Amino acid sequence: MSVSIAYLGPPGTYTEAAALAYATWMAENSDREALLCPCPSIAQTLRSVAQGEAHLAVVPVENSIEGSVAVTLDCLWQLDRLHIQQALVLPVTHTLLSRATDLDKIQTVYSHPQALAQCQGWLEKFLKNIQLVPTNSTTEALQYLDRDLTAGAIASERAAMLYNLPILALAINDYPDNCTRFWVLGKQPSTGGSHTSLAFSVPANVPGALVKPLQIFASREINLNRIESRPTKRSLGEYLFFMDLEADASQASVQAALAELVPYTEVLKIFGSYNVLPINSPLVSKT
Repeated sequence: MSVSIAYLGPPGTYTEAAALAYATWMAENSDREALLCPCPSIAQTLRSVAQGEAHLAVVPVENSIEGSVAVTLDCLWQLDRLHIQQALVLPVTHTLLSRATDLDKIQTVYSHPQALAQCQGWLEKFLKNIQLVPTNSTTEALQYLDRDLTAGAIASERAAMLYNLPILALAINDYPDNCTRFWVLGKQPSTGGSHTSLAFSVPANVPGALVKPLQIFASREINLNRIESRPTKRSLGEYLFFMDLEADASQASVQAALAELVPYTEVLKIFGSYNVLPINSPLVSKT
């Protein structure tokens, strides 16, 4: 059986590396083969699954340097039928690609906004007064290099090999332990795991609106390893709250906590329980 996996393309992105890692896991643990389907944006990656054009989507959700990927969270809230199947944590090492002969010749650097931000210190130190131009993906940035010899792009070493582009500088991210967490999402409910992700809105912005939900989990000693607010986009000062729990939603304590949480929320969405592939997994080394 073939499973189509949508990801942020074109080939050579870090999200493709995550999709390849998940495809390897599927091949080793089932009889399913993966068909990778590049998409031009994270939003379209998720919509392709919601609309039945692909079976699964792989999207970045959080970076160790720059934090959460807002578009992933916003789209997941809007698309009601998606469930998290798996999380992958992959190391990210940025390189500067260019057909310029040396760094002094570069006037513009293109890349995805997350990559530009993760290399901000290096860029300020070695490429002062250049123009930074955001693109939809790190690989999309490469299209400018052949027609502009003063342009550079931040992408992966694999992208340099795929598109036969010179590397001017290696490992330019500001922190060596740079990693990104990805989610694998589909329309089928997940089978469970060590982590559970959810989000909710509150009926009104009043004192205790957030602390009371948090106390529900604290009283049961359920650890929250991430909490983040995102605007509802309805009115200034209204927020959604995304949480990751270190527990399976099928556990009795979590079931009780979720039941107690409902009266304090306007809308509550459970995105699923799933396992997290650690950064030092042998699967990661194969990508």
